[in-house]
Amino acid sequence: MRLDVGPFAFGAAGIGNLYEAVSEEDAASAVEAALAAGVRYFDTAPHYGLGLSERRLGAAIAGVPRADLVLSTKVGRLLVSTGTERRDDEGFDVVSGLRRVWDFSRDGVLRSLEASMARLGTDRIDVVFVHDPDEHYAAALDGALPALSALRDQGVIGRFGVGMNQSRMLTRFVEHSDLDTVLLAGRYTLLDQSGMDDLLPVCRRRGVSVVAAGVFNSGILATEQPGDHYDYRVADPSVVSLANRLAAVCALHGVTLPQAAVWFPLLHPAVTTVCLGARSAREVIRNAGLFDHPVPDSLWQDLIAAGLLRADAPMGAAR
Repeated sequence: MRLDVGPFAFGAAGIGNLYEAVSEEDAASAVEAALAAGVRYFDTAPHYGLGLSERRLGAAIAGVPRADLVLSTKVGRLLVSTGTERRDDEGFDVVSGLRRVWDFSRDGVLRSLEASMARLGTDRIDVVFVHDPDEHYAAALDGALPALSALRDQGVIGRFGVGMNQSRMLTRFVEHSDLDTVLLAGRYTLLDQSGMDDLLPVCRRRGVSVVAAGVFNSGILATEQPGDHYDYRVADPSVVSLANRLAAVCALHGVTLPQAAVWFPLLHPAVTTVCLGARSAREVIRNAGLFDHPVPDSLWQDLIAAGLLRADAPMGAAR
């Protein structure tokens, strides 16, 4: 079933203290700003801040009619008590008595979902993604995905899929299971269209919806003047140069680099929404504004002509 949630989705890793701490007030105001901007799809995960993102998101949406929201969370990293608080070492600025344990079994899925629903304050999850099973393909295919399929068929969850930073393994999951949607991070962007080579054509044929995440490629495309981080590390000078060339062509059309970055994935018929993270109301308002003005078709054609965008990239009407 196609995931119809609008072009702009809220990614809640930031309010789980990704890289740096976010106050309770800023986290709540970010979600409130997203709701005010018309966002109805919110994506989170136990991994994000060792449950902090889910708890904060749940608190912020507590007064919103559940039917007005689409919530997704993830399974694969089960949170278990250590009995001792320590600072997280996986990119989140939190101190917690919980740790992550990889678990793609049926029991692990059920335990993870039960805990996620408690943190979110809801009795159902609309979309459940198997989270980053890069080193656990067989366990996810044989354990987590059949468990989620059964839960979907029982009406316990709405849809299920897999979320990853690569397209090759996602393609295998689409080909060998009956999932509904995938979350593809960083592999269908202005700088990396590799998802076109395998995943996106298969998703279109099988009617699998694609949530495009990581469209700023870790920040290099997030600002009018390109940043210096690409794919979670300091960008190679050649990548920065390419981003600067993209920005220059965008400017000729009165378009900013981040504006083009969010509109480009939506041109592909398999992509249903773009998921953007934010940690404050200001960031949400800025992100929402990127969707206010469609990008002229002439920009895409000029990027192709300049060799900055693949000539076979779909140029259909963005949603």
